[in-house]
Amino acid sequence: MTKELWINLPVKDLAKSREFFAKLGFAFHPRHEGSDEAAGLVIGEKGILVMLFPEAAFRGFAGNEVSDTTRGTEMLISIDAQSKEEVDELVRKAEEAGAVVFGRPKDNGWLYGAGFADLDGHRWNVLYMDMSGMPQ
Repeated sequence: MTKELWINLPVKDLAKSREFFAKLGFAFHPRHEGSDEAAGLVIGEKGILVMLFPEAAFRGFAGNEVSDTTRGTEMLISIDAQSKEEVDELVRKAEEAGAVVFGRPKDNGWLYGAGFADLDGHRWNVLYMDMSGMPQ
């Protein structure tokens, strides 16, 4: 049975990506500290890793070309927030760090969210869900 989940993303410049995600407040796994081959973002209470790899390395183990994120979306990574204010704060930090906000914060009743594309065009949703108001 599976023990962990890793999401692997190609990046054009690993140092710039590290700096970007640090500005957003993401924690990094110490296993890859100081590495120029990979960085691991630790996401959430379960410690899911989003691994960042230089594009050449990513192509090597994926056995395929890297998606052109200016022409399409290869995936949408959604992360939860503790509050609407946390959604707003993370999107603000992302934009200040160089992200493109493709979805401004929006309130849909029980769901409040926004979306941004990181430096490499990977799309992230930030969502706050009030489960008590979720439609049955």
